Amino acid sequence: MIDFSHRHKSIYVRKVGYILILMFGILLASCNSAEPPLKSIRLSQPESSPENIEIEPLTTITFQVDIPPDTPPGQPIMLSILDEVTGLALNITRMEMQKVGDTTYSITLPFPVGATIKYRYARQDTFTAEEHTTDQRPVRYRIYQVDGPGIVKDVVSNWSDSTYEGSTGRIMGKVSDEITEKPIPNLLVTAGGAQTVTSSQGEYLLEGLPPGLHNLVFYAFDGTYHTYQQGAQVAAQSTTPADIRISPSPLVKLIFTAVVPEGTLPAVPIRLAGNLVQLGNTFADLSGGMNTLASRMPTLTALPDGRYAVQIELPAGAFIQYKYTLGDGFWNAEYTSSGDFRLRSLTVPDENTLIEDQIDNWGSSSNVGPVIFDLAVPATTPEFDTISIQFNPFGWTEPIPMWKLEDNHWVYMLFSPITRIEDFSYRYCRNDQCNRADDALTPGANSSGRLVSISNGTQTVRDTVDAWHWYDPELSGQDTELPEIKPRQEDFMAAVELQSYYHPSFGSRLPVSYKEIKDLGSNWIVMSPTWTFTRQNPPVLEAVTRLDQSWTDLTYSIQKAQAFEFQVALNPAPNFPVEVQEWWSNVTPDFAWWQVWFERYQNFILSFADKAQQEGVDALILGGDWLLPALPGGKLSDGTPSGVPGDAEDRWREIINEVRQRYSGTLIWSLPAEHDGIEPPPFIEDLDQIYLLWSLPLTDQPDVNFTEISKAAAEYMDSEVFLLDISLEMPIILAVAYPSADGGLQNCVHFVQNNEETSCFHPRFLDPPFPDNQNIKHDLDEQSAAYAAILTELNKRQWIDGVVSVGYYLPAALQDKSNSIHGKPAQQILSDWYRAFHPGENSSD
Repeated sequence: MIDFSHRHKSIYVRKVGYILILMFGILLASCNSAEPPLKSIRLSQPESSPENIEIEPLTTITFQVDIPPDTPPGQPIMLSILDEVTGLALNITRMEMQKVGDTTYSITLPFPVGATIKYRYARQDTFTAEEHTTDQRPVRYRIYQVDGPGIVKDVVSNWSDSTYEGSTGRIMGKVSDEITEKPIPNLLVTAGGAQTVTSSQGEYLLEGLPPGLHNLVFYAFDGTYHTYQQGAQVAAQSTTPADIRISPSPLVKLIFTAVVPEGTLPAVPIRLAGNLVQLGNTFADLSGGMNTLASRMPTLTALPDGRYAVQIELPAGAFIQYKYTLGDGFWNAEYTSSGDFRLRSLTVPDENTLIEDQIDNWGSSSNVGPVIFDLAVPATTPEFDTISIQFNPFGWTEPIPMWKLEDNHWVYMLFSPITRIEDFSYRYCRNDQCNRADDALTPGANSSGRLVSISNGTQTVRDTVDAWHWYDPELSGQDTELPEIKPRQEDFMAAVELQSYYHPSFGSRLPVSYKEIKDLGSNWIVMSPTWTFTRQNPPVLEAVTRLDQSWTDLTYSIQKAQAFEFQVALNPAPNFPVEVQEWWSNVTPDFAWWQVWFERYQNFILSFADKAQQEGVDALILGGDWLLPALPGGKLSDGTPSGVPGDAEDRWREIINEVRQRYSGTLIWSLPAEHDGIEPPPFIEDLDQIYLLWSLPLTDQPDVNFTEISKAAAEYMDSEVFLLDISLEMPIILAVAYPSADGGLQNCVHFVQNNEETSCFHPRFLDPPFPDNQNIKHDLDEQSAAYAAILTELNKRQWIDGVVSVGYYLPAALQDKSNSIHGKPAQQILSDWYRAFHPGENSSD
């Protein structure tokens, strides 16, 4: 239950000297005596001190909504106030609205001034029908910024059990900084239940809105810009322009201190979960209806007096909702004394401030819980792996990091919300990668897990993981005898390309993962950021918070790679709602459709060109086999013409020229290798290098024969690849995607179906239970032999300018069926060769 009426703060201000701040152990090194004192806000005051409390000013907001005319009569229409900290699906407050017209409903509620309300509408029947957009996507939420008394008018497109049959319009425009007039990327834009994210140039498009008046809102994920809203009238088959300027918010230092409940273990991490990215909010729809991740939350530090504290810089004026937790926003989070989820709220003051909180309890009652999970893992578990526990009360929720006691011994103590659950399933995994790096006993998305039943008192569950799914250390590879390897020039690319599949949990693993890639001898990392095709007719290609790596996460990934002294390339590509060939087959490729497609693609690639320039990225890769139908003379997978316009060559040259104006680094064209010849596009001379996608199987025989594989690799290099080299006189990089599975998954393309990411790695392609060692060993041996053969033949051909292992799965070593070499024998093969190609760079290892 979300209750804004109890939001309060202290009205007194205390000066806090630097001795006290140092006692907290979190004074920034930059602090000096010229800084202003901290303001103190005590948000959890004892009831005996009412003179210190001031109720935050409240105002009333009226929500008025028009619902579809075909809505079944007599069913209550509900306003759902959402909690993104606990989880959008987990702590919903629903209130029935009053009918004020044939299809119009209304409700008036009090909210504190400055609050940012996230909400949506529902229809209550024997089940709850949630509102959907016109293209049948669930509405995540709408936003309303409370600046004073107001009325917000909304239009529901349709419900989850109906379809939209009417016409639509759109809102599009550009967002700029009010002071600098520069475009603002990475803002969340909402209207009519639809959401999008601004591009590098601050541009946005909300397509498919029903006609009517909508509340158009611009919201910064990190709060660094003031939330802005205005009404926007949308007409059928029309575009409503809305160019906006918004003002930035200055950062202030907040110190959060908390008095913890008696009995809280002193050594366990206490985290701060909140609604901004700095507080662990991913703005993504995660497993089990969650939105925050424990691994992304700031951790408090224990103080000598028994309290905990953390210092964070947050934007002044930002509305934050937060809670303290021993897990995430749902599991092991703090509760009120009355037994409800605690959700605190605060408008960030405009000066440095000390926040004083008291945690009532962690949710367990005197006679139920906690449950202690005591786990032993194999001694062969990779040294720097962490162990996570995942719970399933109504569906698998996001994994939570366990607490390490000693080598191979992990523990987790669960307090809540077990008082409301009789029994539930759980399982273990590595590095938060459940469904992928699982306990061998409970692998895959459909696993029922282990079962625990809740009883009175403290329970201890002792478990042992005997083996990890898709990981057998005996199959990890051994040193092999190498031929004489000719060292290459410094600019020779020895790289891995990361899989396009991304999860917000990857970020916490980057330091370990990049060190592992560095130990391979790699000097480049190729990143594969994505946007998603959310509509097909007309095509809409945009960043989607739950499917695509965010702008800030990509920034962090690039900067962390550069800190490890990698050269970095970006290879952007889209996610598709279905298989890519099917998507292209279902378009209506008239001239107008192609006009929009080229506009959307240009916006997509220019955004990544801007990001590459901004972060000093060394190379940007265009092309790829997914866009073959859009090239001059393009064809569909069945060989029929794609209908691409006759001026496609000119369009591509204009796009490349525009990229050149934005980005000063190396431009590379991704070109698929084919058995029947390699066909570069007619504008290939406008690029700098070729990225040749080699996913061709080198053998169709059941027995792995290195000589045969090596011969096939040599023949292809000396025919097709060499002809390409002499005809273009451009540097050629071999990008090898060779899976460790019979039948091959070489041409697997990342797509999204029913909001579930699918890639060459996704569990859709993994067949639990763990296959017998003999079969998996054969597949891994073939992948190793293929890499050894390609590298051996490449070594004889100095005219090849680089090699890339495509599909590297970053967060965990796995011996699965995918292209990834991480944890497989092919990893050792690649490492031996990469280190020999650049012996000087690896001599100190």
